Amino acid sequence: MTEGTTSAAAEGGDTLTRLEQEGEIAADYLEGLLDIADLDGDIDMDVEADRASVSIISDTGSRDLQKLVGREGEVLEALQELTRLAVHRETGDRSRLMLDIAGYRANKRAELAELGAKAAAEVKSTGGPVKLKPMTPFERKVVHDAVAAAGLRSESEGEEPQRFVVVLPA
Repeated sequence: MTEGTTSAAAEGGDTLTRLEQEGEIAADYLEGLLDIADLDGDIDMDVEADRASVSIISDTGSRDLQKLVGREGEVLEALQELTRLAVHRETGDRSRLMLDIAGYRANKRAELAELGAKAAAEVKSTGGPVKLKPMTPFERKVVHDAVAAAGLRSESEGEEPQRFVVVLPA
């Protein structure tokens, strides 16, 4: 190996170690939260697309975890931000950690990918742009990725919380 590849490999290992540490800090924080709320759930940690990913799942299929998701994922978004702050407090670094509870985000990702693909198909058939409803940053990212996979381009327009995706012809 050359010196450049050695340092790149070491940097990749350092990044993985840092992301695993973020996941462990987040898991500890969330376990404490589950204890306080007297909710049952298992914590699953992973590293996906250069970010720590933590999921709270239930073996019993209990609807109790839905309380932590809230209406349209609002509570989940807030818990993700609190968890990111807990990680930041411990590490001093900004975290891009993703939190999923009871599979909500995974299901939402699948729905949004389908929405992005349908919007791309509409743009291909009509030749005109398609504006989608306002979305969270997570939702917009999933739609942008789906549109790019369909070979088209997209942009975000508007101001939060009314920011939305516009799918454009290639």
